Amino acid sequence: MENIDLTPLLPVLEKYSPQGQTALLPALQDAQEIYGYVPEQAAIEISKGLRVPLAEIHGVLEFYSLLYNKPVGKTVVHVCTDPACAMAGAESLLKVMNRKLEFHVEKGERLPSITVEKAPCLGLCEHAPALMVQGKPVAPGTSDTWEDIVAGKTHLARPSISGDIAILTAGCNQGKPTELAGYIKMNGYAALQKALQMTPQSVIAEVKASGLVGRGGAAFPTGVKWEGAANTPMEPKYVVCNADEAEPGTFKDRIMMENMPHRILEGIIIAAYAIGANKGYMYIRGEYLVPYQVMNHAVEEARQAGYLGKNILGSGFDFDLELRRGAGAYVCGEETALFESIEGKRGFPRVKPPFPTTHGLFGKPTVINNVETLCNVPFILLEGASGYRKIGTEKSPGPKLFCLSGDVEKPGLYEVPFGVTFRHLLEDLAGGVRHGKKMKAALFGGAAGAFAIEKDLDVRLTFEDLRSAGLPLGSGVITVFDETRDMKDICLRLAHFFADESCGKCFPCQIGTQRQYEILQRVMQGDTLPGDMERLRDIGQTMTDSSICGLGQTAGLAIASATRLWPELFQPQ
Repeated sequence: MENIDLTPLLPVLEKYSPQGQTALLPALQDAQEIYGYVPEQAAIEISKGLRVPLAEIHGVLEFYSLLYNKPVGKTVVHVCTDPACAMAGAESLLKVMNRKLEFHVEKGERLPSITVEKAPCLGLCEHAPALMVQGKPVAPGTSDTWEDIVAGKTHLARPSISGDIAILTAGCNQGKPTELAGYIKMNGYAALQKALQMTPQSVIAEVKASGLVGRGGAAFPTGVKWEGAANTPMEPKYVVCNADEAEPGTFKDRIMMENMPHRILEGIIIAAYAIGANKGYMYIRGEYLVPYQVMNHAVEEARQAGYLGKNILGSGFDFDLELRRGAGAYVCGEETALFESIEGKRGFPRVKPPFPTTHGLFGKPTVINNVETLCNVPFILLEGASGYRKIGTEKSPGPKLFCLSGDVEKPGLYEVPFGVTFRHLLEDLAGGVRHGKKMKAALFGGAAGAFAIEKDLDVRLTFEDLRSAGLPLGSGVITVFDETRDMKDICLRLAHFFADESCGKCFPCQIGTQRQYEILQRVMQGDTLPGDMERLRDIGQTMTDSSICGLGQTAGLAIASATRLWPELFQPQ
């Protein structure tokens, strides 16, 4: 066993020991920050300090892709190769990075100075191709020399934020985070003040009447969820903000965190007041270092100003928020897997029921909403349910954020009222398909979605219209592919994503995603066997019917839609 200096680890153990296992992920992340990886001696000391079995610590280390239990390069570079970045030249970028590898000698051993890894979506799709260097975003990766990228001299291009309306995205085009003073000038925290003068039941009734549903993909009525947790007699209660945005093609939560952190916080605090929670967590995906830093600063500002902590605004209501970083696991976007991660475990989804509103985080009543959902809450409280319903349609009220990437002239984040057409979003707002080409397809809902084609351009972007067209709204992700794109390659990349991200807890997903990937490898190589298309459909249906969580249940949907639209691609030649 390598001898390491444990002195720098002592403050970490002192800080986290009182919290026990729930502090495991932060403790491992801090240890990795110190040593570049988590050495065995550090793992042993953390095991002792947190009173967590060493075997369980190794299980956590091996589960999360951003944690390392062996030495890696002094500089770690992640190159995204999912569809949007692949179309922008990510594979060529990856080859260049691998050719430039450097080595150094340490204790007589030749070690890489740079570790280059393929990565799933980094949430930078509008800037494709995207890189992450030492946790910091670099996009587009072709805008600087290789030496500048590794030296950290690059900068992230400003995101394109536009649309027909600017309610949720108001204040997001300043090029820097809106701090507390600026947010208050925009009438920030006025909704919280109003909520604190109402009864919690009245707040919930207003949210229910607004028709707000979850914007993370499941579309469950937000007010009903809050009511369920509020009416559960068990204490304590928790509020959790799910900012583990990892669906390929989505980046809206990142932009909201980087630009309007206090709007998110205001929504969280109102939710906590409504259900009677005194403690909350915000779980931010591990790849989002900059959003984490921005949110951390905003939390401190809010705490100093009396919006978090004891006796908020003199109301007698106490609530505080703790930020947690994920460590690289797409499955932790599933709510129960996220709870497991906060509790210091591998992010395995739980079997439901019971549901989070009665048995959530630490087995207690929990409301979990994603970033965009919570950003709607202050607007609802200020304008009232009737004012909110003036936007959108009767069955899909309110504003909606759409992430548009791929072969479009102006990839970016677009805020529109529910009810505009896909054509309007693509052609009028985003400038159409890039370089004057025609659209071959658009993937709605990310890797877990379905393909639209030209006949779907005039479908209205609402829950009800998309459902009728056989398309998912998902979290508002749309990736566009022009007429030159090889859809077999796109399907293969989607299949690889799910095979790589399956947590392995249930066999339908663990085996199904692997078999799906193997078949598509054959298809891509021109070795398609008779019946492969039927096998793909059968595997997808089996995963949908029998997987524990949404990852497996949706892992075959996009491929199944491709077999319906382009059956000739999946037949022996």
